[in-house]
This record gives sequence, structure tokens and C-alpha cells, in this order.
Amino acid sequence: MMNVIRLKYIFNFSSAFLLVLMLLLSKNAGISCDEVLHYNQSVSVYNYFASHGQDQSALNTPVTNLKYYGQSYDDIVTILIKWFKIENVYGFRHLMSSLAGWLTIFITALFAVWLADYKAGILVLILFAVSPTFMGHTQNNLKDIPFALAYISSIFFTLKFLISGRKNSYIDIILLTASIAFLISIRAGGLLLLCYLFFFFFIFYLYKYLRENKIDSIEIRTKFLWICCITVISWFLSILLWPYALHGPVKNVVESYSVMAHFPSTFRQIFEGKVEWSDYMPWYYMPKSMLITFPIIILTGLVLLSIFSGKGGNAQKKLLIGFVIFTIVFPLVFVVYEKSNIYSSWRQFLFIYPGIVLLASIGYFHFYEFIKARYLKWGMILLMVVFSIHPLKFMFNNPQFYYLYYNQLIGGLKGAYSNYETDYYYVSQTVASKWLIDYLKNKDVRRKIKVMATYPVDWQFRDHPEIETSYFRYEERSQYDWDYAIVTNRYIPPFQLRNKIWPPENNIHIVYADKIPVCAVLERKSKDDYAGYLALTEGKNKEAIGYFEKALKIDDRDEMIFY
Repeated sequence: MMNVIRLKYIFNFSSAFLLVLMLLLSKNAGISCDEVLHYNQSVSVYNYFASHGQDQSALNTPVTNLKYYGQSYDDIVTILIKWFKIENVYGFRHLMSSLAGWLTIFITALFAVWLADYKAGILVLILFAVSPTFMGHTQNNLKDIPFALAYISSIFFTLKFLISGRKNSYIDIILLTASIAFLISIRAGGLLLLCYLFFFFFIFYLYKYLRENKIDSIEIRTKFLWICCITVISWFLSILLWPYALHGPVKNVVESYSVMAHFPSTFRQIFEGKVEWSDYMPWYYMPKSMLITFPIIILTGLVLLSIFSGKGGNAQKKLLIGFVIFTIVFPLVFVVYEKSNIYSSWRQFLFIYPGIVLLASIGYFHFYEFIKARYLKWGMILLMVVFSIHPLKFMFNNPQFYYLYYNQLIGGLKGAYSNYETDYYYVSQTVASKWLIDYLKNKDVRRKIKVMATYPVDWQFRDHPEIETSYFRYEERSQYDWDYAIVTNRYIPPFQLRNKIWPPENNIHIVYADKIPVCAVLERKSKDDYAGYLALTEGKNKEAIGYFEKALKIDDRDEMIFY
């Protein structure tokens, strides 16, 4: 009994410590490209409700397709920003993102305690703490992290609801309904949990009947009626902050699910050293992306689960673990079968990671309980410490770039460079922007400065009206008027990365992660290339050639000039 109390204290203290640490680390977070899009959409949603539906901009998203996202967490955060007049918009967003991340971890840890004991819960906290990719996304991803929270929470309360028998806990039913509603309200893909609910109900009672050779018809009927109520109520709650769904509570939600399953926008991706469009990735794109970015300590836990899961626990607990495995495997099999449009490593599948961590912790727990010798138990702990060194070292050296992590199977981030995507979220532009602001301040430039970036940096330069910012594509840099440029390694051809053609020679600052360049600040040496482009568009070909020849003497690697 004393041991349980001691473990509970350790669990509670570790959870509280992790919360404080994550909230503090959120101050280092950079602004991601998705974050800018979703914040702007959340403002449109706010304006829709504030104008009583008169402002329709939230429904007019032909380029971003954001009307199909419920993105309720983004909307809630923006409502708080507007109501409390919070000026540091992205700072507050990062704080709230970290809070959602911590809640995801805490719920998963409680799940582990429920399935095993407090040792498994503590293991969950440790495994998350050494998971750089997930921890990196907790800092600035208000879409995928809250979705992961709702997903693992829905699974947890679904299983608690199923095994409660006739003694239904109203608190669990309320939390289950709220979790599913929250899930659907972020992405229409959350409808999957309603399917899980009915499917697990059928499997659970079929299993129960086969084992006990009897059936409680009252219990089954009551459960089924509760499931129907949960479905209707969660669906209703999920659309309350979703303008497009309010215009068609069934039709538009189902349409949104269909659009999300086959997202219309495609993107160029570096995978296995080659560039391919996201809707033409090989079937193993997602599994391999996970394999080379999961910490080895997580992969080892999954191996231990497969070996020792049959050594402990009763039949019902094994069934529950089977349900958790299904919630991880099914989405992966579905995207492979459907040949879905997937991109940005496994960012879109962050929602299954809590379940994976849960299973890994159960694997270590069963292994720990299986071995009896004290020295072997200490050996397991030592092994976990050794496996934690690589991700912890990366996190310590790259506090703003956790999500760029690659494991030892691929040679770390250095091995992944030019072979796989690195800063696909443009997070490094925030670091580069801060450096450029200080640089221009020290240089005491008094004229109007034009800064272009490979993703908008308006917010980073909001307090500097003397600096005009805009977006451009790096390969089209000759066609724009700019003085300085901020360029990430996103969309840079792997040939240029491998042969150190990028960053170009006119860089004045390079942002590194684990000693590989992820972003560069460029200073324009001449505007002859731009003058040549203007002359060319006006049909002054001879004049254009003259400008281009002068430009090439300064920079002979500008591909657009040759084009």
C-alpha cells in the first residue's frame, strides 16, 4: 500500500513538473505556417459570429479549404484573445498549445494507470518527455495536438464506458460525449470515433458472450441507447463553433470528412532523396516516416509489448489493449488502402502517437514485471536511460526545433538532410526574423527596407513599420524587388542541399539545427536581375540581356535568369 502511495506522489509531482516545463518552453516556440493560416481563419470565424452571420469570409476559402475544418480549439483560443484583448497573440497561442499537449500526455498517463498501475503512468510521462517530434508540435500546433488529445481521451472513456456494465458512470459518459464532440469539432475525421464506439460495443459483447456463454439483454439495450444518445449529442455539440457545418449539420460535415480523406491541395515533398508530389508518395511513406523519427526507446517498448503482452494481465485487459492497437493500425491501413494525399512526415497522424506511447509503456511495464532478478530490473532502467540520450541531447541542443528530430536508424538530422523533409513548418523563420531585426537595428538603416520570405512574416515584423514584408518563392527571387530575404530549406531541391548550393553565397546569417542549415537570411547585392525581369516583361529583350549579364557576374546560380 505504501508503495502505491509513493508511486502516486511521484506520478502527480512528475505531471506537475512536466506542465510547468512545457509552459516555460512554449516561449521558445516559432510561428508555423499552418498556425498563420488557422489563426486567420479563426478570426474569420469570430467575425462570423460577432456579425451574426453577416461576415461570410469563414465560408469563402477556395485556396485554403479551411471551411472544411472545425478547428474549434483555434476558435476558442481566438475568442479568449479577443475577449481579454491579448496583444501577444502567438505567445498566447503557444501557451494554449502546450497546455493541450500536456493534457494529452496526462490523459494518456491516466489511461496507463487504469490499464496497469502508476508505474505504467510514470513510464508514459517519461516516454513523452523524450519524444522530440511530439513535444515540438505541442509548442505551436493548435490543430493536430488538440485532435490527439480528443482522440486518446475518446478511446479512454469509450473503454471505461464499455466495461462498466450496468453501473454506468455519468461522469465518464459526459467526458466521452465531450471528447467525441471536441474531436469532430476539430476535424471531421473525428466521425471515426462514432464508428469505433458502435464497433467496439459489438465486439466487446460478442467476446463477453463467447467467454461467459450468457448475455445480459438489459445491459446491452441500455448501453446501446446510451451510445445513440452520445452520437446525437456529440454531433450537435461539435458544430456549434463551425460555420460551414451550421449551414448543413449532416451534409456539410460528411462532405468535410470526404474532403479531408482526399485533401485537394498537393505539395512537393523530399522523400528518400527524391522530390515527389504528396498524392504520389509510396504506400510506405507514413510507416517509414514514423520508423525513422520515433525515438528508439519507443520502438523498443513496442517490441517488448509484442513479446511480453501475453505474460501478464487478464483476458479483458488484453482485449482492451487490442482495441487500442486497432485505433492505431486502422487509420494507417486506411490511408495506405485509400492512397490518401499525405505530407509533412507523420504530422497529420500525431493523433495516434499517444496510443503508441501508451502501448510502449505497457510493453516496458510487462517486461519489468516479468523479470524477477533485481539486477535485471536495474538493467532495464539503465537501457531506457541509454536510449533516452539521443533524443534528449537533440532537444537540449535544439530547443526551438524539437520537431525536426530523426533517430539513429537514419543517422539523425544530418543523415536526413537532403533525403527527407526537415523544416516543413517554417518554424526557423521566426528565429531568422529576430536576427534580421537586430541586424538592421545595429546597422542603423533609416530608409524603407523590403524583406521577403518563403512564408509570410508579417507578425514577426509587426512592431517595425519601416520594414515592409511580403511572400515570394525562392526560385522566383529575381522577379521581385527586395533588399533582404528569409529563406527556409523547404522546397529547396535535394541536389542543391546535397551539393551545398543552398544556402547561397549572399547569405549574411544561417540558422542551424544540429549543424545543418534550416534557414538563411540573404542580402541582395544587386537589383540588376529584377531590372532585367522588368525589361523582359516590357519586351525590351536587348536591355534585359544587359541587366542579366551584369547580374550573373554577381550571382551565377540564379536559375530563373537562365530560364
